[in-house]
Amino acid sequence: MKILVTGGAGFIGSAVIRHIIGQTDDAVVNVDKLTYAGNLESLADAALSKRYAFEQVDICDGAALQRIFRQHRPQAVMHLAAESHVDRSIDGPAAFVETNIVGTYTLLEAARQYWQELDEGARGHFRFHHISTDEVYGDLQDPLALFTETTPYDPSSPYSASKASSDHLVRAWRRTYGLPTLITNCSNNYGPYHFPEKLIPLVILNALEGKPLPVYGRGDQVRDWLYVEDHARALYQVVTQGRAGDTYNIGGHNEKRNIEVVRAICLLLDELAPARPAGLARYGDLITHVKDRPGHDMRYAIDAAKIQRELGWAPRETFESGLRKTVQWYLANQEWCHRVQDGSYQRERLGMA
Repeated sequence: MKILVTGGAGFIGSAVIRHIIGQTDDAVVNVDKLTYAGNLESLADAALSKRYAFEQVDICDGAALQRIFRQHRPQAVMHLAAESHVDRSIDGPAAFVETNIVGTYTLLEAARQYWQELDEGARGHFRFHHISTDEVYGDLQDPLALFTETTPYDPSSPYSASKASSDHLVRAWRRTYGLPTLITNCSNNYGPYHFPEKLIPLVILNALEGKPLPVYGRGDQVRDWLYVEDHARALYQVVTQGRAGDTYNIGGHNEKRNIEVVRAICLLLDELAPARPAGLARYGDLITHVKDRPGHDMRYAIDAAKIQRELGWAPRETFESGLRKTVQWYLANQEWCHRVQDGSYQRERLGMA
């Protein structure tokens, strides 16, 4: 099978492509605009495969997408391209509306036109898999409640509202046009190759440099943490085995308060990187509480029973094992981190270095 992956140079997209190229016989067409968060260095090994192709295209460019569908003839689409950082969406929501809503619409239309032109047998096997987030469900008030596939949408930020909008578009294209779509809503991902503006890599890299470790408010916000390689396995199972028209929630069964996550990273660094910056007795001393961001949801938690029951998927990593692997990866890949932090990965891509 040939799978068209949008946003394949991003954090989750690159993990999906590494899984497909490394663990299956399928081929991949990576469609990525290469914004600040797109890094082809995350795909260095996968790019050596004859089953990998790359197209630097914006998903808002309908003509380019139509050309890609005609040229590459995919049997499935895995749509991960999105603006995804909540803080950035608060500061500049326009890009989120453009990419996450207009871009998803443009991709749906290109996929629909391509799908309608396929012969009957190929149409029956085609899948459009839209990868979304648990943030569309909003804030869980009940401390024992979990998000299910039927939880009403109640997004709190421009980011989550734009993702909710794209989910609605995908369902409408299924209902109106019959396009065989699937949707997955995942919890917070973490692991190797994560862009340093996100909580876990930010804490690791700041700590190693002796910089403050910012924690919003008291750090009581609860998130369900999912190791990215577990997520990649789940997404592949959904696109290959899931029922068209269905939604699957994907979670790590690892609810942690943000302050617990930061403290756990500090303890791992005390063990694995004992050569601390001068004058620092322990990494936890760098924790700094900062003003909370507007509209900050307090708790997300996923009920992933459906995907386990119907597709046999369950996470392999506990939070403790996944976090240790993540910290070890960042310690072993400082050059990758520095190139992302100083922007040199982008300058080389653009021919500026």
